[in-house]
Amino acid sequence: MQFKDIIGQEAVKQQLRQAARDGRIPHAQLLAGQVGIGKLRLALAYAQYLNCPHRTEKDSCGECPTCMQYQKLQHPDLHFVFPIVKTDGGDTCDAFMEQWRAIVLGQGYFDLDDWYKALGVETKQGMIYDKESSEILRKLSLKSFGEGYKVMIIWQPEKMNASCANKLLKLLEEPPEKTVFIMVSEHPEQLLSTIQSRVQTIRVPRLPEQTIAEALVHDGMNPQAATDIARIAGGSYLQARKKADESEENQQELRDFISLFRDAYTIGVINDTQKKYESLRRLRQWSQDMADSKVGREKQKHFLQYAQQQVRENYIRNIGQPELNYQLEAEREFSVRFSPFIHDGNVEQIMNQLALAERQIEQNGNAKIIFFDLCLQMIILIKMKKQ
Repeated sequence: MQFKDIIGQEAVKQQLRQAARDGRIPHAQLLAGQVGIGKLRLALAYAQYLNCPHRTEKDSCGECPTCMQYQKLQHPDLHFVFPIVKTDGGDTCDAFMEQWRAIVLGQGYFDLDDWYKALGVETKQGMIYDKESSEILRKLSLKSFGEGYKVMIIWQPEKMNASCANKLLKLLEEPPEKTVFIMVSEHPEQLLSTIQSRVQTIRVPRLPEQTIAEALVHDGMNPQAATDIARIAGGSYLQARKKADESEENQQELRDFISLFRDAYTIGVINDTQKKYESLRRLRQWSQDMADSKVGREKQKHFLQYAQQQVRENYIRNIGQPELNYQLEAEREFSVRFSPFIHDGNVEQIMNQLALAERQIEQNGNAKIIFFDLCLQMIILIKMKKQ
C-alpha cells in the first residue's frame, strides 16, 4: 500500500512521512477515527514507507522487493491482529490470514460487518482472544528478516479481551528493539486507559464531501449522484459506497425504521382499537424478527445507529433547516410525513432509548427483550407533545 493509493488524508500522510524521515518513530501509535476514512490503509502505507529502502520524500518506491512483499501483505516482518470468531479451523489470527488478505486487498475500505461476512459468521461478534497475546510475543521475538522495522498492526484493538489487553500492555512498556505497533481503532475510549497512555494517538479526520464525491466520480458514478451521496456519507468513503449500493440489505434498514415508528404512532396516537391491536401484533413480530439469530448483533447495532441518524434528520427537518438534512430520496419521502412527530418534546428521549438499546446489544443482552422494550418506549414517546 502506498500513500498515493489513499483517498484524501493529506495532513495525516504528511505527519507520518515527516516522522519517518526525521527518525522520530514512536514504538506504539494509534490511528483513531470513524469507520471508512482510510485508517487501516494509512497504517499499511506507513509500514511500507518505514521499511522501503528507496523511499522518496512523498512515498515508498512501490517497486523494490520489500514494497512488493508489503503490497501483497506477505512481508515476514509485517504482522496483523484482528477480531476473529473461534472455529474448528483455528483460534488465532493466523488461521484467518487468507480471508484477511483477500478483504484488505480486495475491498480496501471495510468495516466489522464486512469482515464478519468474509469469515462467514455474520451472526456472531468477534474478539481478539487471550491466545493472540502469546502469538504477538512469539512473532516479535523472532529475528528480523531485514534491517527494517518489525510492524504489528492491530485492527480494532478495542475488541481485545481483558487478559490479552493486559499482556499487550507489558509489551508496550518494554517493546522489542525496532518494533512498531500501529493500532487502528474506531472506539479508542474502550481501550484500557493504561494502553491509551502508552501510545501516540493520531486523530484521523473525516473526509471532506468534495474528496468523497471526486472519488465516487473516479469510480464511475454520475457527478450529481456522487455529490448527493457524498453529502450524506458523514465523511466516510465506505459509507458513501454503501449508500450508493441500492441492494436489498441497505433498503431493509429504512423499511425496519418505518415499521417501528409507523406502528408506534398508530398505537400511541390513533383512536382505533382494531388498528392498535394489529399494530401491536406487528411490533411484537418486528421485535422477534430483529432479534432473530440470523440477523446478528452487528446488524442489530447498525440498525440502531441508522435509526438514531434518521431521528436526527427528521428533527432537523421539523425545525425548518432542510439545508442541514442528509438523506436519500426514499428517506426524504418518509420524513415529509414523519418529521412533525420528532420535536423538542421527545427527540432527546428517543435518541437516548435508541442509544441505550445499542449499548445493551453490544453487551450481549437479550435481543428480543431489548427490541420489544424499545417498541414500548417508542409508543410512549411518539405521542408526547411539543414543549
